[in-house]
Amino acid sequence: MRRKIPESTLPKLNRSQLITPEGLQKLKEEHDHLWRVERPDVTAKVAWAASLGDRSENADYHYNKKRLREIDNRLRYLRKCIDDFKVIEYHPNQEGKVNFGAWVEIKNEKKGLQNRFRIVGYEELIGNKDYISMDSPMAKSLLGKAVGDEVIVKTKLGDFVWKILKIEYQK
Repeated sequence: MRRKIPESTLPKLNRSQLITPEGLQKLKEEHDHLWRVERPDVTAKVAWAASLGDRSENADYHYNKKRLREIDNRLRYLRKCIDDFKVIEYHPNQEGKVNFGAWVEIKNEKKGLQNRFRIVGYEELIGNKDYISMDSPMAKSLLGKAVGDEVIVKTKLGDFVWKILKIEYQK
């Protein structure tokens, strides 16, 4: 039997515990789908494969048991996330400044690059190529700035100057 490692001994990740209302809704939908659709389906497959007899060479049984463990791990993680995250709602006071949840359009004059992205929490990044984590160097440099401000983003590759062109919020 495996011994559970106390959470207090695990390394702390320096990730923010903030999430947008849309991000929280997606996590709840994923949890609901896993719990109501995928888990019962995989459980039925495990039961069927187990009923065939010898489990030692039964690939269906082993694969679906592994998948069931993956689903259960994700469900536990989602339950903890949903309870622990702090939802940041839009507020009119945010207008004009870059804050959590903002869509920001920036330009690097020197390199001729222009980007548009949304600053969100870590858990919202998966599957969203135009989102960046608020813990990233870019987001940290932009937070609190206004349209027209120039920010210096320090990275391992060097320092880059970006100008803020536009700030928008989902309302």
